[in-house]
Amino acid sequence: MYSDKVMDHFSNPRNVGEMEVPDAIGEFGSSHCGDTIKVFLKIEDDIIKDIRFKTFGCAAAIASSSMMTEMVRGKTLQEALDLTNEAVAQALDGLPPEKMHCSCLAADGLHKAINDYLQEKK
Repeated sequence: MYSDKVMDHFSNPRNVGEMEVPDAIGEFGSSHCGDTIKVFLKIEDDIIKDIRFKTFGCAAAIASSSMMTEMVRGKTLQEALDLTNEAVAQALDGLPPEKMHCSCLAADGLHKAINDYLQEKK
């Protein structure tokens, strides 16, 4: 059902946990299944220097969250905003159709954190 990459990121999630004194926090939940994510960012010169997450959800939601953190660490805020749900799923070698909404959790939580950060800077 799940690819080896999904199982690896589920069994050994990267960058999981809270962050002390983050520059940005984004929370997002799926009304479809009840999964939630909280994303913590450390930002320097518009570059994501550190990222952490806490996800409550299924294997696909946790794997998507973990993969997303690996994809955006070291990227500019704009590059991170350009990350799509489809790109997260592709990086995991795909998700079953009924679990595609789980990749939305990761990208949308990231986008929420970045947009909140940018709003505060104004």
